[in-house]
Amino acid sequence: MKCLVCTLLLLESFVLAVQQQVDGGLTENEISQQLSNEDRRPNLIAEASTDSQQYCHVSFSDIHAALRELTTTVTEQKANIRALETQLREQQTFILEELNKKNDEMSNLTQSQVEELRKENRDREIAFSASLLQSGNGGNVGPFTTEITLTYKNVFTNIGNAYNPITGVFTAPLKGAYMFRISVYGNTALSNPSTIYLMKNEEHVVIAHGDQSQGVLNSSNGAVLILEVGDVVYVRLWSGRRIYDDGENHSTFSGYLLFPLREQELCKM
Repeated sequence: MKCLVCTLLLLESFVLAVQQQVDGGLTENEISQQLSNEDRRPNLIAEASTDSQQYCHVSFSDIHAALRELTTTVTEQKANIRALETQLREQQTFILEELNKKNDEMSNLTQSQVEELRKENRDREIAFSASLLQSGNGGNVGPFTTEITLTYKNVFTNIGNAYNPITGVFTAPLKGAYMFRISVYGNTALSNPSTIYLMKNEEHVVIAHGDQSQGVLNSSNGAVLILEVGDVVYVRLWSGRRIYDDGENHSTFSGYLLFPLREQELCKM
């Protein structure tokens, strides 16, 4: 029974010592010293018999070994935690430094670089639309004995100035995919069909054609074209045909850049 009391007291001391170490209190040597002092309590050892003292002494040795092992484990765990905290702080510092570098790079853009980016975006803004005759005028164009290039003089929009209303020709300022549309209107009382072609360089692309015996006729068509820098797109009136327009803007020619293309993308096509 007395030996059990000694064991309970020793365990109580162990719990207190471990709690103090976890909280940053006693060191391992201080814990062992405190446990040794508890073992030498004279009142308990004097009252125990020789056999009981020997039994308790053996038990205490085993407990001391277990306590030292647990103390070592706790110390190692605390060291591991400190190492992990240090590693996390280093990683956080590295990430913050990289973010600061990126911010510095962005803030160091010169005014000329900013203007260059703006210019590049402006160069990609290409669109035009025009009708055949100037506002207020009305009448037929044609027929002619040969094909002619139509000049759409009444310009609604010419963003990028790629369309020339004097020649009627659109010139591609950069490589890309472009959308074009044409429309034709005719007066059948004059008994001439209305036929126009959308042209790319010297190639016929699509046709808009109308032919009926009475009333008026109209037709439209369009195409997406891949253009290189300097390629031209325009509209031709077929020989022997006529086209009509007036202030209502019946006959039109329009186009715009869908998106630019890089050299590699053109090669894939």
